[in-house]
Amino acid sequence: MNIIDELKWRGAVNQQTDEEGLYKLVGEKSISLYCGIDPTGDSMHIGHLIPFMILKRFQLAGHHPVIVIGGGTGSIGDPSGRKTERVLQSQETIRHNAECLTAQMKKLFGEDGFTMVNNYDWLSKISLLEFLRDYGKLFNINTMLAKEVVASRLDTGISFTEFSYQILQSIDFKMLYDKYDVQLQIGGADQWGNITNGVELLRKTEDVHDAYGLTIPLMLKADGTKFGKTAGGAVWLDPKKTSPYEFYQFWFNQDDRDVVKYLKYFTFLSHEEIDALEKLAEEVTRFVHGEEGLAQAEKVTQALFSGNIQELSGDEIEGAFRNTKGGEVHEAPINIVEALVQGGVEKSKRQAREDVKNGAIRVNGVQIRDTEAAVSAHPNTDGKFIIIRKGKKNYFSIEVK
Repeated sequence: MNIIDELKWRGAVNQQTDEEGLYKLVGEKSISLYCGIDPTGDSMHIGHLIPFMILKRFQLAGHHPVIVIGGGTGSIGDPSGRKTERVLQSQETIRHNAECLTAQMKKLFGEDGFTMVNNYDWLSKISLLEFLRDYGKLFNINTMLAKEVVASRLDTGISFTEFSYQILQSIDFKMLYDKYDVQLQIGGADQWGNITNGVELLRKTEDVHDAYGLTIPLMLKADGTKFGKTAGGAVWLDPKKTSPYEFYQFWFNQDDRDVVKYLKYFTFLSHEEIDALEKLAEEVTRFVHGEEGLAQAEKVTQALFSGNIQELSGDEIEGAFRNTKGGEVHEAPINIVEALVQGGVEKSKRQAREDVKNGAIRVNGVQIRDTEAAVSAHPNTDGKFIIIRKGKKNYFSIEVK
């Protein structure tokens, strides 16, 4: 299979500078390609991991990855994805961070089969006059201002330092093409402007037409929020920042709707293996319970994922929440705070009030924000159960005695 076909199946292609040309190139020969990371911290988090997973897939498909640690560009600061200027780090901090990221990359990519470089090695040797004459002259200010990463900062302001970042990244592509025959740069969706500038620089300076760019979509969770964050912040690759247990729990607690997508992005399971996992629950349920049972299971599953459980029947509710029983209440309607504490959803009235006010509580599928609200049993349970959801996935079935 052409590696581009695999990436598309995995949902990992956002934009390409020349889709037909790149597809033909990687189908005909092994190429060198690169992805870079600036040493703004001493560890990657799982958001950083996404483009390097794609780089690893190219490696496994027989291509040669070049990993660029941005000791030079990291001294300047990439304005991508930011509303304000970065705080410049000391050279000592940048060197330390670069060493830490290099160690992480070696752990991910092994000891051979790839090349690792630091763009400080060439960017630091370019004089100001060389930068302006050899490179600055080739970049049109109007075009640079139109790039999304710059245009989004014009209202709040952007320094010349960060404005020049896109030129430096373009120089990287040229240097890597000249020295390592790198023909493809990959990156996140926010790097599209920087990548296209690099392709254009190669065309202007060397009349190169076999250099390409590819970006990866911004990863969103099923609920529309950005992937990779938790209540405690970023999920780091460094075990001192995020322990293996915390790392494991992050993946274990993901929304079931996202599991197949994450399997495609973050594992090296084959097309057939992932398809089989995706169909397992469906096929076994159909075999045991028939089409009607499968349809009911899918209906309940969708209702639980969306939180819209108002239309579930009494039997469906009892089946779905059989193993999620909370405590008991002796009457309904009952005050929401009392129901949460008596039902074992919350340990204290203070926490119950806080979660209600923050919108974390749904009762029978309806969000409750009023701490004085009275709640009743789900209308389809003959007055037997109050169904409470706390957060995104935690359901409690509270019996009314």
